[in-house]
Amino acid sequence: MNFSGEIKREIVKQTPAKRCCKLALLRAFLDTSGNIRAEEGGRSAEFSFTSENERIAAYMFALTEDLFGERMTVAGAVRDPKHGRDKLTFLCRGERAGEHVREILSTGIGRCCREAYVRGAYLGGGSCTLPSGGKKTGYHLEFVFKSEERAEALCETLLSLQLYGNVVKRGDKYVVYCKSREAIADFLSVTGAEGALKTLEDVSSVREESNQENRVLNCLAGNADRAATASAEQTVAFAYFREHGMLPGLPEPLRTVAEGRLAYPTLSLAELAEKLGLTKSCLNHRIRKLMKLYTEHL
Repeated sequence: MNFSGEIKREIVKQTPAKRCCKLALLRAFLDTSGNIRAEEGGRSAEFSFTSENERIAAYMFALTEDLFGERMTVAGAVRDPKHGRDKLTFLCRGERAGEHVREILSTGIGRCCREAYVRGAYLGGGSCTLPSGGKKTGYHLEFVFKSEERAEALCETLLSLQLYGNVVKRGDKYVVYCKSREAIADFLSVTGAEGALKTLEDVSSVREESNQENRVLNCLAGNADRAATASAEQTVAFAYFREHGMLPGLPEPLRTVAEGRLAYPTLSLAELAEKLGLTKSCLNHRIRKLMKLYTEHL
């Protein structure tokens, strides 16, 4: 099971206690993966949703029966050749459908209903991915809506829960997305997906360890590059002394260092110091004197 499915499996284990919260969850679900139709005057009304996920379909089926005392009917099935599954369409239509639709559409997102609305939106149109292996994937959470108005409503709800989302149009859909580990962690906490939160923490820990190793390697590589550049500069300077007959006239401590660097141009400062029987500090001090002398003669 992928990470998105893991979150949904945990969400469907929870059912809001209050009717208003149940309605908020249903409204969000229909806003993302369903349809609500109400003709003018309320003469004809219905709502439906399509799902290939058996757990989610059963959850919403039970929720609507609990809310309205009526069982939804299976209106049709379409085969999904890509996944080898049937997409079932569930429909609520009948004498009381108009009453149900009016109640759903009049549902606000009260303080107690915010978390339920976020859960419903994720069940209907949500997905979440985490960094994986060598793939160029990062942290990404999104909710797909049919209308910009409802996408903006989710953003406002997320904001009230101290979560921050952005809206972007993708084709004829509107997507609310978050791209940080912290935002996804907060979302999982809000929705009660504790198992998925543990998975996120494990992935984050491994990723941070890998990033730390990369930082260390980059630092070492940077130091090596700087050391190689410094060694090359020193070799050029001391070769100048040799070519211009200046080496014999240098004080013996400086001449020894210059000749040593010319003999071992690829050694690091520590390695050259050991080779010459000097401390690294002493060697560095003498090299600075030689480089100063070199610049004075240019």
